[in-house]
Amino acid sequence: MGHAVLLTGPERRRRWSLEDRAQILAEAFAPGAVVSEVARRFEVSTGLIYTWRRQALVQEAEPAFLPAKLVDSASSDAVEPAMAVDFPSGVKVRIGSAAPCDLAAAIMRALK
Repeated sequence: MGHAVLLTGPERRRRWSLEDRAQILAEAFAPGAVVSEVARRFEVSTGLIYTWRRQALVQEAEPAFLPAKLVDSASSDAVEPAMAVDFPSGVKVRIGSAAPCDLAAAIMRALK
């Protein structure tokens, strides 16, 4: 028969710093870690660990400004299409050089 661990002691409400929370989350969700074992080691409930993780994920998902790099469009080389077909009706079909050959062939077959 297995053994049971009885967790006793005075109930208390602790305040965990952000650094402590980050350490516990890193250990709990490390590859191969078991959340309940980490929770026992730090004497915190598994539910609280999952709550902290959910809160951390929400904070990471908040919108933020990202640095942007502006490139002078005049300095970039203009890429000419590999194939261009101009129809008398005014319709123009341009296929870029990066397009797969199968795609170009399918377009040309459809235009017959």
